Amino acid sequence: MQVPDWIWFVFIFAFGCCVGSFLNVVIYRLPRDKSLVKPGSACPACGRHIRFYDNIPLISWLVLAAKCRYCKSPISPRYFTIELLTSLVFTGLFYLYFCTDFREGIPPFLAGGEIVYFLHIIMLAAFIAASAIDMELWIIPLAICWFVTVVGLIGSSVGAFIINPVLISSYNLLPNASTVTGALAAGAVVGLGISLFAMATGLIKRSYESDDSDSEVSEPVKEHDKVAEPHFNHRLEAFKEVVFLLPMIVCALGAFLLSKIIPSVHTWWMEFSQIPVITGVLGSMWGYFMGCGIVWATRILGTLGFGKEAMGLGDVHLMGAAGAVIGSGLVAVAFFIAPFYGLAWAVFQMFFKKIRQIPYGPFLSLGIFTVMIFHDWIFRYLNIIFYR
Repeated sequence: MQVPDWIWFVFIFAFGCCVGSFLNVVIYRLPRDKSLVKPGSACPACGRHIRFYDNIPLISWLVLAAKCRYCKSPISPRYFTIELLTSLVFTGLFYLYFCTDFREGIPPFLAGGEIVYFLHIIMLAAFIAASAIDMELWIIPLAICWFVTVVGLIGSSVGAFIINPVLISSYNLLPNASTVTGALAAGAVVGLGISLFAMATGLIKRSYESDDSDSEVSEPVKEHDKVAEPHFNHRLEAFKEVVFLLPMIVCALGAFLLSKIIPSVHTWWMEFSQIPVITGVLGSMWGYFMGCGIVWATRILGTLGFGKEAMGLGDVHLMGAAGAVIGSGLVAVAFFIAPFYGLAWAVFQMFFKKIRQIPYGPFLSLGIFTVMIFHDWIFRYLNIIFYR
């Protein structure tokens, strides 16, 4: 018996509300280094425990008129906004993927298409939380990015067991690597291991070593805290990052050359790299390195050119995580779409002078969401450019 669409919509909307409620916990607690599990929800003003009937997503905020039941302190509209936004994104994506022909090739829900859907909503939910934290504190917790990256690697590897690999490749449903990009990704992983070992042993130095606010802070960042610390030589710090990246670049190129020059390696790699599971893992890895690389290159070039830190490492990891889920092609396009959202915000500010500046993470997230929606159009356009 087929489940009516409206039942799915109600379920997905309610599920999104619950996830949004959890995201509010993440947004408040994660950057403050507090447990996401204990203690239970409490009013930040009076500390009173919030009962379950006052913690129902969307409904409780409206019933309580956005005030604490006990001390009457205002409850931020962010709680309602995050819950509603998450539920709308989950429901809208479900409708787009399974109830329209806007996205081609995705199998029906519970017939394989659910892995694509769940990977995407997990990423979008995480980026909603990351964007909200970035807007408040000007940081992106790296734990969120690492979580999405791991989810992308696992999802891409098991996807071939759930969806026909030919379908995955034909419609770019999940990241998958060619023999070339797979070799580059494998080499880059080796180079990353070398760089991390060299950093752990002190052979290379971490850039901006005294600035550890990329992953955790205890208090909100104030406007005057955003000014770069004067003792940093930003071009020197950028050079440290170049040194960190060099092993990855060298090993990636080395792996590519080995897979092409040595006949026995070439034959073995042609067979091994195209095993569906391996193709998925390497495709996700290459997407990660592409997402990180395109932002990191912009960060380094901007820092060298302007003499001050350009973009944040949180943005680097955010785009790397996105690449692990949606692949290298889409994440590259998303990076070039994001500035248009930034420009639109700047134009908006021209008419509303009191609107404050916001960091770049939300614009990157919007760019990622856009390429997910227009996935088919983008790949058709890319095919026209590269294969005409």
